[in-house]
Amino acid sequence: LRLWDSCSSLWYSSLTVYVTTTIRYHFIISGERWPGEDNYLVYAQYLSYLSNKSPIFTTEEEYEKPYFDYLQMPLQPLQDHLESNTYEVFEKDPVKYQEYENAVREALVDKYRQKDKVTIMVVGAGRGPLVECSMRAALAAEKKIKLYAVEKNPNAIKTLTYLQKRRWGSDVELVFCDMRDFCPDEKADILVSELLGSFGDNELSPECLDGAQRFLADDGISIPSSYTSFLSPLSSSKLYQGVQAFGDLQHFETPYVVQFHNASVLAPSKPVFTFNHPLVRHHF
Repeated sequence: LRLWDSCSSLWYSSLTVYVTTTIRYHFIISGERWPGEDNYLVYAQYLSYLSNKSPIFTTEEEYEKPYFDYLQMPLQPLQDHLESNTYEVFEKDPVKYQEYENAVREALVDKYRQKDKVTIMVVGAGRGPLVECSMRAALAAEKKIKLYAVEKNPNAIKTLTYLQKRRWGSDVELVFCDMRDFCPDEKADILVSELLGSFGDNELSPECLDGAQRFLADDGISIPSSYTSFLSPLSSSKLYQGVQAFGDLQHFETPYVVQFHNASVLAPSKPVFTFNHPLVRHHF
C-alpha cells in the first residue's frame, strides 16, 4: 500500500483499516522529505494508530485466520496415522465440539428419557474430545451411560490410555481397532463420529460408518445422521496464483482444503451428494 501526502484522509484511513483486517500487508511510505523534519515518523505513527483500530477478531476468526486462502491437501486418516499436533489443531475448533455435546444431550433427553442406561460408542475417538463431549452431555441430561471409545491410530491410543488412567477410569471402555472390525457384545444406542473430512466423504465416512452400522441397535441413531456436500464456482486470483506456482496441470486438478477469504463466489451453491446414517437398505 503506497500512501501519499494526505495521511488524514478518511478514504486512506478506511482503506488502511480494511487492509489490516483482511490481508497480510506491508506499508511503503514514499515521497519528498520536508527539510529539517523527520516527517516519515509521523506517517509511521499514524499507520500504527490505524492498525490498532482494526476490529478485534472473534474466537472463531482467530482460529481460522492462519488458514485464510491457504492451500491444504485433504487429510487421509484412514490411510495415514495422524500426528498428535494435527489432532491438536482439530480440537481448537470453538464450535464443532459444543454442537456435538448439544446433539448428544438432546438425544439422551428426547429419545432415551425412559431408558435406565444408554450405550454410546464413539468411533474414531482420536484423542478423546468426543468422549468428553458425550460425558458432559450425559451429566447435563442426568443420564447414566456406558461409553466405548474405538480408535485404531497408535498415536492417539497413547493419549486415550493416559486419559482413562488419569480422568475417565472405568466410565470409558477403550477399544483399539478399526471400527469395521469391532465386534462388541452389545449394540449401541448412539453412534458418535467425526469422520466427515473437508468434503463429507474424503475420510471415507460413508464406508466406515456403513461398516460400523452392524453394531448399532435397530432403533439407534448416528450423530451425525446426514451430511451434504455443495459446489459453487468462485474466482480468486490469490488461489489461482498459488496453484499456478506448482507449474503443472496435476495441481489444477487436485482438490484442496481452503478457508476462503479473498474470493468471489460467482453463483449460489448446489447440493452434490448426501449420505444418511444409519443407511436403510431396501430388499426387493
